[in-house]
Amino acid sequence: MSETPLYLRVAEELRTRIESGELVPGTRLPSVAEISRQYGGSNSVATGAYKLLVDDGLVVSRHGAGHYVRSPDSPELLVRQHRRRSEDSPFAQGAAEQGAVGTWAHESTTEQAAPSVADRLGIDRGAAVMRTSYTYLADDQPVQLAESWEPLALTGQSLIALPEVGPYAGVGVAARMRVISIEVGDPVEWVRARMATRQEAQSLGMTPPGPVLAIERTYYDQATGRPVETADIVMRGDRWVSVYGQRPTI
Repeated sequence: MSETPLYLRVAEELRTRIESGELVPGTRLPSVAEISRQYGGSNSVATGAYKLLVDDGLVVSRHGAGHYVRSPDSPELLVRQHRRRSEDSPFAQGAAEQGAVGTWAHESTTEQAAPSVADRLGIDRGAAVMRTSYTYLADDQPVQLAESWEPLALTGQSLIALPEVGPYAGVGVAARMRVISIEVGDPVEWVRARMATRQEAQSLGMTPPGPVLAIERTYYDQATGRPVETADIVMRGDRWVSVYGQRPTI
């Protein structure tokens, strides 16, 4: 009788660890190179094993970021809650707790503040700001968009000037602002429901376009009352519920 192919044995060992709970949802799995060193053989062994696990819904493959455990019971509905003083990305943390892998694409550029942005940040119109555009994904599916602006007069000479580059990349606004000795509280948010624009629907994979939650968010320096970041957030209405407040602990 022929021996079981190595890639099937690797897949079965990983499957057992995932289904037993040893590897929890959101866990980053060994790289293809690490699998090859551990079990021997070529990279095709790990590639074949991961393909099986992805097809079975146990693993999510993120291009350029590796493979992650996905819960077969991952909810379709994502819950958004405020998370203060977290060093991690609130989006990634919240997605992981719900059995999904949260990732995002981003692009930062410097520009002159448009009148609406300048008014929200309390700066002169045309003042320099860092604008960062985000597309957030849960298990590789786009679920949220965001446009963020920060005044360069505040962050421009620090390590946090580029929100997604450097030693503080990938953390939340509150954690980044603490680097420059600014403590922010809960943001002020204006939330409304509307239909997605054509561009938003395309970016979020909504066919046909559907409802979204549109949020205007601003963080403030608790010591001075100065706005330090403002953002426009667009969330798929069919994927999100936003929860405010917290039940008392008894």
